Amino acid sequence: MPRIAPIDLDHAPAKARELVDEYAARAGAAGPMVRTMATAPAVLRGYLDLNRAMKRSHLDRRISERIALAAQAWIGCEYCVAAHTAAARKLGLSDRDIELAKQGTATDPAIASIVAYGQQVIAAPSEISDADIERLRTHGYRDKQILEVVGIVSLKLLTGAFNLVAGIEPPTTARSAV
Repeated sequence: MPRIAPIDLDHAPAKARELVDEYAARAGAAGPMVRTMATAPAVLRGYLDLNRAMKRSHLDRRISERIALAAQAWIGCEYCVAAHTAAARKLGLSDRDIELAKQGTATDPAIASIVAYGQQVIAAPSEISDADIERLRTHGYRDKQILEVVGIVSLKLLTGAFNLVAGIEPPTTARSAV
């Protein structure tokens, strides 16, 4: 049972309804997270804008999903882990890839380095060193990609923390709409 109920779209204030409609136009029906965010339109606006910006990331989508899994597993958002697990499977990641991502690693050393970095951004950003950044560069990541991980992780912190505070539970069906 959620702590904060999703907004009733039939009685939603105009700004909330406008934002939910914007989401629906881009991504389909709004799930419980988006409908609950509509209770605080500024939060929903921030989510929509950051989500749109991070979709323009220069990281392979299979890598960004691994980073999302690492961040959400660290945060402890089961709803988010379920959603990103489903998304990772759609991208062709194996169950092993998904489990390793939740642990902040991967079998490929280059992917493992960026996933571990993403988890470190959320867990202990003050401990990231020059050597950590140089290691990512050695694996072929450009500074733009290294910085985009911070944006991806920030988005995952927003959604994970939001879902935990609001009490949003993982879906009971295979559908995992946010």
